[in-house]
Amino acid sequence: MTQDVFLVRSPLQGTVVKVVRVGAEVRSGAVVVVLESMKMEHDVTVEVTGRVSHVGVEIGQSVREGEDLVAVQPEALPSVDRASSEDLRSPVDESRGRQDLLDVVNRHDKGMDATRVDATRRRHEAGRRTARENVADLLDEDSFVEYGPLVIAAQRRRRSIEDLIDSTPADGLIGGIGRVNGALFDADVARTVVMSYDYAVLAGTQGTQNHRKKDRLFDVAERLRLPIVFFAEGGGGRPGDTDGIGVSGLDCWAFHDFARLS
Repeated sequence: MTQDVFLVRSPLQGTVVKVVRVGAEVRSGAVVVVLESMKMEHDVTVEVTGRVSHVGVEIGQSVREGEDLVAVQPEALPSVDRASSEDLRSPVDESRGRQDLLDVVNRHDKGMDATRVDATRRRHEAGRRTARENVADLLDEDSFVEYGPLVIAAQRRRRSIEDLIDSTPADGLIGGIGRVNGALFDADVARTVVMSYDYAVLAGTQGTQNHRKKDRLFDVAERLRLPIVFFAEGGGGRPGDTDGIGVSGLDCWAFHDFARLS
């Protein structure tokens, strides 16, 4: 390799999950390697436009921080553009956006009332409101930061992931931080921890994962000294969770922590 070859080095320790091919044309800013570290994927980009002259790693290989990954021979390539150059980032449909981001949005949408048509209809037919309607009416618009909306019930041993995603969104507990009466008070004073059992999910019962969310939010409320509003409509303890080791189900901190906040 000549001296003017540009070396792309690893910014961290990780495992190679994608790597560009030798001979590929790349443009400045293109992703040439994707590394997995701490269960997250990290894009490694190139800072020059040219042609890949050497690839020093392969998929599945572990690399150290600073290790050489790819060499690029800088060239003026008028044909290099978004359509023809190599780039390992998720494909983009300009009319829709990045597919990986769309997957995240769609996954969040599965827990929204508009998507849960049957569950929402049953609540309204019974003369009741949904948990998200109560939370939305309490909080200032667009102020809610939800904790754990993608959590599902701890029942993987007896139900499919697809069923749990569709039937147990947020494991039956909606919780997070938002503002109440922000027009009347400073933002810091208006901040409030809000939680609500979702009776449309397993009768609003207390499950393994939603207990963990409660524990987390009680801790946040204590450290930030925030008030808590808790919509407690629910069916009590849940006997059907299978993913974990426990005896009575009382080995959680929620009861102790909530009382201590009083």
